[in-house]
Amino acid sequence: MGHIVLYCQPGARNTRLAGEHNGMPKVQLKAQPVDGAANAALIAFVAERMHCPRSAVQIVQGTSARIKRIEVSTSSDQALRAAFQGDLR
Repeated sequence: MGHIVLYCQPGARNTRLAGEHNGMPKVQLKAQPVDGAANAALIAFVAERMHCPRSAVQIVQGTSARIKRIEVSTSSDQALRAAFQGDLR
């Protein structure tokens, strides 16, 4: 089981990995922070990036904040870090 801390920016033009913010990977989300839409979009983005089902991804801290701690049950910490650095798509 792996964990990663992400900085999330809802209401962006597109959902994408957009560099770093204070040493954390920054994820811009197209969804607005209304009725959990941005959290759902983040879960979908992480699942797609990690090639795992959405059910394997959970926000364990920061559901109403921009800084979120994510847990992926099918990955290691190292695999998560590798997936969220380098190639900025």
